[in-house]
Amino acid sequence: MELRTETVLASLEMSEVESDGGSSEGDEDYESLPAHASLGTHMTAGAVAGVLEHTVMYPVDSVKTRMQSLQPDPMAQYRSVYGALKRIVRTEGLLRPLRGLNITVLGAGPAHALYFACYERIKRSLSDVIQHGGNSHIANGVAGSVATVLHDAIMNPAEVVKQRMQMYNSPYRSLYDCVLTVSRKEGLGAFYRSYSTQLTMNIPFQAVHFITYEFMQEHFNPQRQYRPETHILSGAAAGAVSAAITTPLDVCKTLLNTQENVVLSSAHVSGHLSGMVNALRTVYRLGGVPAFFKGIRARVIYQMPSTAIAWSVYEFFKYFLTQQEPHIQELRRDAHKASPT
Repeated sequence: MELRTETVLASLEMSEVESDGGSSEGDEDYESLPAHASLGTHMTAGAVAGVLEHTVMYPVDSVKTRMQSLQPDPMAQYRSVYGALKRIVRTEGLLRPLRGLNITVLGAGPAHALYFACYERIKRSLSDVIQHGGNSHIANGVAGSVATVLHDAIMNPAEVVKQRMQMYNSPYRSLYDCVLTVSRKEGLGAFYRSYSTQLTMNIPFQAVHFITYEFMQEHFNPQRQYRPETHILSGAAAGAVSAAITTPLDVCKTLLNTQENVVLSSAHVSGHLSGMVNALRTVYRLGGVPAFFKGIRARVIYQMPSTAIAWSVYEFFKYFLTQQEPHIQELRRDAHKASPT
């Protein structure tokens, strides 16, 4: 996804000038985002944003998972995201890059509903204490970290199934077959084997992500109005920065989730690999420092538009649903008055 930075920045500068001058034509088009939307609004907007975030760029996520393999099959060695997608479609079928999407959708909705609702509530509470209601980067980082714990508790099992189905020559015929086989052979604990690593990666990821997003909003949209271009730009920047910084931990998470037999045999690991320290040691032993950055380009390409989509959709639905709340309440009052006592 390409962003015309100069055009966006120019429009942002114009909007700031207009806002400084009091009322303007732009104020008629863009209204302030709700400062205190309801919990239901946050959860609904978050669920929609999460599903779209994970589905739109899912084929790139499939490529990222394969490119992070420490010892890939000769038929699954790729030089670029586009080249990988082209080869996968040509050799494995048109729908192969979408394998595992169903479990991702099932997990993304509730996970992101809790994620955004928790973030908004904690951010507001901490900001009231630290900055007396103003924007606090400390509050943003802490809120994002706490929200991640809830999000990953739901998404981690979905990630395990998704990544095993994304791998080249995956032995699982379906979502049900994957869940059943893993639980029988490795136990239910296998679905949370990478949870500590996931949190170790996602807590700094989300802290950087939210701090970057709020910083960009503070700079380009200080009035906190609903301006789609600022949400897209801020979301893309937040996704790119946080994705690049946490790629080494994402490589370890992929290894723990997939438990690639070839890799474990080469590293002389008997049974199943568990624990972040063991994963870090195994990655370094097999590929050195460069191995920690396998798939970084695909990860950034995936995260930039995904995060831009998530924030723009979330802010839109939060704005839209809040605008509808007075009408819904009025309809409820009318219905209550009309109902027999």
